[in-house]
Amino acid sequence: MGTSKFNIHDADVNYLAKVAKVFSHPARVAIIRYISCCDSGCICNDIVNEIGLAQPTISQHLSEIKKIGLLNQTAKGKSLGYSINAEKLNECRRIINDFFVKTQINCC
Repeated sequence: MGTSKFNIHDADVNYLAKVAKVFSHPARVAIIRYISCCDSGCICNDIVNEIGLAQPTISQHLSEIKKIGLLNQTAKGKSLGYSINAEKLNECRRIINDFFVKTQINCC
């Protein structure tokens, strides 16, 4: 497969693909789930300890999740704290749900 041609699709299709990419990896799903359970957010080392992947790998996954705005990032001493952006999570849910509903309607 070659390079994706994002320029031939509209912005809605491209954004849905970016959201789907984030949720298509089991480590990212586990990271999102873990962060959502933390009351005051958590730092990368907390995530490393919970998920069991190396710190650079967790950082790469966090970067992909941040690209769609799903994470809030705050300074916690020398570390960065992460929490879920609830508004963006709701937007992602709505976008994915709308895609399936519209596709199902089109099929009938």
